[in-house]
Amino acid sequence: MTRGIFITFEGGEGAGKSTQIRRLAERLRADGRDVVLTREPGGSPGAESIRALLLNGEADRWSPLTEALLMNAARRDHIERVIAPALARGAVVLCDRFADSTRAYQGAGGAVDPAVIAQLETAVVGEVRPDLTLIFDLPVEDGLRRALSRNGGEERFESKGAAFHERLRAAYLAIAAEEPQRCVLIDATASLDAVEVAVRAAVDPRLGA
Repeated sequence: MTRGIFITFEGGEGAGKSTQIRRLAERLRADGRDVVLTREPGGSPGAESIRALLLNGEADRWSPLTEALLMNAARRDHIERVIAPALARGAVVLCDRFADSTRAYQGAGGAVDPAVIAQLETAVVGEVRPDLTLIFDLPVEDGLRRALSRNGGEERFESKGAAFHERLRAAYLAIAAEEPQRCVLIDATASLDAVEVAVRAAVDPRLGA
């Protein structure tokens, strides 16, 4: 059986990833494709338990290195129980955040040594790497305003301050520039429909559509 395709959605807070990943999943399912829609941290029962630890509480509840370890523990369970089996049966796996988020949030944002982040990623992810990553980019101020409006209040990562989020944005732009074969930068300041068109233009060639 042909291996499925693994597509990840990345970006800062309030970038609109979750809306667009749902729209893409609906369209692909309507086309008759086997689609697995998932997220990180989380995506499997064990990983969702770790998600609750990571996303709640004070901003300094965990050190950045501890966050990276927890993220990777959740990721490994997610890969073993959800992502790898779905790809093995030929499904399209759409994941809201993956390893690039750890590079950005705990690496660039939290100043964890990039070599440590890379070692963890190699050990945990192995060969289960995205075929395509869409990076949603918009100014930090706009993204935080959207996120606060959506959530009705700050969550743990949103409360880390503008400078932290500027480092995230710079990290994502660097990832997109360093890996152009895998990554497509999406202008998240555009309308929802325009962003959906950009997503479709990036995804369809990978699916042979």
